[in-house]
Amino acid sequence: MQAEAEDRSNIYVATVPWWRQTKWEASIAFLLFIAPMIIGLAIFTFLPIIWGTLISFSEARNTLDIGNWVGFDNYTAVLSDPEFRDSLFTIIIFAAFIVPITFFLALGIALLVNSVGFGRSFFRSAFFIPTAISYVVASIVWKMGIFSGLPYGFANMLIYWFGSDSIIAWIGETDPPYYWLVLVTCRLWLQVGFYMIIFLAGLQEIDRSLYEAAYVDGAKPGWRTFWTITFPLLRNTSIAVLLLNFIAAFQAFDEFVNILGGVGSSGNLSLARPPLVYLYQIAIGQQDYGRGSAGALILTAIIIAVTVAQGRIFGFGRRN
Repeated sequence: MQAEAEDRSNIYVATVPWWRQTKWEASIAFLLFIAPMIIGLAIFTFLPIIWGTLISFSEARNTLDIGNWVGFDNYTAVLSDPEFRDSLFTIIIFAAFIVPITFFLALGIALLVNSVGFGRSFFRSAFFIPTAISYVVASIVWKMGIFSGLPYGFANMLIYWFGSDSIIAWIGETDPPYYWLVLVTCRLWLQVGFYMIIFLAGLQEIDRSLYEAAYVDGAKPGWRTFWTITFPLLRNTSIAVLLLNFIAAFQAFDEFVNILGGVGSSGNLSLARPPLVYLYQIAIGQQDYGRGSAGALILTAIIIAVTVAQGRIFGFGRRN
């Protein structure tokens, strides 16, 4: 009887049109839920990307209209500009500092917080709070308060407490280039808590029985246990942190403008100007939207290429 009922059900499904088989209530509810996201992505993401791509092939000076097509002339102009190449060199230096320092510091803090038996929530929140601070506000605090270059600046006062009478102009000093210390520490303070949370989530996903089995075999908590159990099981988390950190480094803008830039002038931006600042000055300052859009697409292609290469090299997504 049951087999006959199933056969009749299958015959009914096969004969009824698909539009009568669909549960329209669930489909309509699903569409209503995702409609705001789809509309927002279309208006604020996909449409600007398409329009920016069209502008990059146009002679768009002092206008956002398209139609005066110039082919790849804007791309050629950006790539042949030595200032754009200098900006790429600047951001590579910045990424070379900020990516490994953030990675190891976030991992170390996550290991410490994960090992705390009491007050873990407090330390987790304390390290994560700077993530909610505006980059502009933090940059101004770093410039005007900590590394102001004046005797009462915190960094110079700290040096004075250790017995030195020298006053360092942290932002304007080029030999040695102390401004890199200001830029890197500002970004480090702002983002290390975010990546610490990612590592902490990865650590809590590791099965504790693996450590117990290792301890039964004679292993002891410490560097060897971390290197043979913890770090290999954090591979995908580590690669994700590296990828996100690299992308964030290449998108640096606020700290460079607010720390090195001046009020109503470029200030010391000539010391270290990343690609986004260069493109901002081209598109907004010089009103050359075609060249600015071309440079933005070139930078996007570089980020995508390096991200894909990193994922391939480190095997992102493979099972442990």
